[in-house]
Amino acid sequence: MKTIHRLLAAAAGVIALAAPAALAAGEYKKPEEHTWSFEGPFGTFDQAELQRGFQVYNQVCSACHGLNYLSIRHMGMEGGPFYTEGVAPNDNPALQAIAAEMRPIEDGPDDFGDMFERERRVTDPFPSPYENEQMARSANGGAYPPDLSVIVKARKGGTEYIRSLLLGYDQEPPEDLDIRTGNYYNPYMSGQVIAMPPQLYEGIVEYEDGTEATPEQMAHDIAAFLTWTSEPHMDARKRMGLMVMIYLLILCGLLYWSYRQIWSKVEH
Repeated sequence: MKTIHRLLAAAAGVIALAAPAALAAGEYKKPEEHTWSFEGPFGTFDQAELQRGFQVYNQVCSACHGLNYLSIRHMGMEGGPFYTEGVAPNDNPALQAIAAEMRPIEDGPDDFGDMFERERRVTDPFPSPYENEQMARSANGGAYPPDLSVIVKARKGGTEYIRSLLLGYDQEPPEDLDIRTGNYYNPYMSGQVIAMPPQLYEGIVEYEDGTEATPEQMAHDIAAFLTWTSEPHMDARKRMGLMVMIYLLILCGLLYWSYRQIWSKVEH
């Protein structure tokens, strides 16, 4: 009988180890896998989803998060959301319209030594939502909204992390997790607690191309856009890599042919 009890206890232990455990306080959930157009060595950015992603950033995210390492003109470069073949970024009408709608920029000094405000140009950087970190923390209950220029590179899980985080607000928190007022439960966040409230609601953005702005669609588009901001030259890098691989294959073939020609005349 004791032997049977030991076997049953051992079996129960194996089952307990095999069963997925609920997240404990402080742990975080692995981002969900998703399909992206730019995945793999031959993947490229989809310009339409980049344009929609910029629209989400501009209308939702830019109120708190900046793109300090990018200028507006970068969006008109090859592989960018508003790239037009044969048109220089500075002359791109779409970018000129976007820059004109953004907050004016301080410039100067003028001939009298005074600073002045002027309309933002394509060559200017994206406007920063706050003058300094202290102002940002004061406006967000002590939390500092990170810059999004290279956020995909800076976060483990990359693009999938951004998408999962934006869609991860509708889950029940563990009973032992202490969530203070002004914070929110999100299992994809380190520590499972985040100061940013949910951002993506049905129809919060009206896409210019007529795409339905569901939270899932917006999360996909903004994650793709932030992947581009983190690596705007990805398409060019992949093309260059492909050309190098083709060159090396041809070179290997020529070297092998030369080897056969040279050593074929030598008796072994």
